[in-house]
Amino acid sequence: MRRSTKRWILVAIATLSLTCLASAQGIPKLTIGVQNATEPQDVVVTIQILALLTFLIMAPALLLMTTCFTRIIVVLHFLRQALGTQQTPPTQLLVGLALFLTFFVMSPTLTQINDKALQPYLAKQISQAQALQEASKPMKTFMLKQTRDVDLGLFFRLGRYDQPKTAMDTPMAVLIPAFVISELRVAFQIGFLLYLPFLIIDMVVAAVLLAMGMMMLPPVMISLPFKILLFVLVDGWYLVIQSMITGYY
Repeated sequence: MRRSTKRWILVAIATLSLTCLASAQGIPKLTIGVQNATEPQDVVVTIQILALLTFLIMAPALLLMTTCFTRIIVVLHFLRQALGTQQTPPTQLLVGLALFLTFFVMSPTLTQINDKALQPYLAKQISQAQALQEASKPMKTFMLKQTRDVDLGLFFRLGRYDQPKTAMDTPMAVLIPAFVISELRVAFQIGFLLYLPFLIIDMVVAAVLLAMGMMMLPPVMISLPFKILLFVLVDGWYLVIQSMITGYY
């Protein structure tokens, strides 16, 4: 029996089952209504739902701004551009690899947050405000270790903030943008180093083709196999990932 025939039989069976269910018991429906809050507890629940939705919307930005994801994804895109392989590896693969590397690098920090903030809060040993304060300490420690003093000073001056007594007293409004531009700076430095060997191959191939009078042949078409061969011979993925990960330890 062909696959298309089996598929139509399954669709017919499912349709018949739904029809019988609807005629016998009726299909349950889901309704969402908006009513006036009569008790303070109803208002609190509504505010909590709005806060949760706001957090879910901001979650991608928090992932980008407070972890090593920025550096990793920028370096991987630089690597793909330097190789000249267009859409290989695909963007979805690069983002997935960057996410898993981010979780690998951030695992000690996330473990500290879980042990010192989340678990005590779930056990009702500390309040919500104390949990947020304890959770911010490992994140600040991680970001301060990767942030230059020059970048911190820039945002302290722009925001006209007072100098804190200790580094841990740095407000998040200053630390996060300073951390991001520090990460971008390092990512662009690594990207520049990645471009150099492949640029030399492009220049050599272009000079050889020009000397042979083959000016109509695109140099990129000839240099691409040599760049891929060089990248494979030196175990490029190992070196790139190692250089990025060791930069956080």
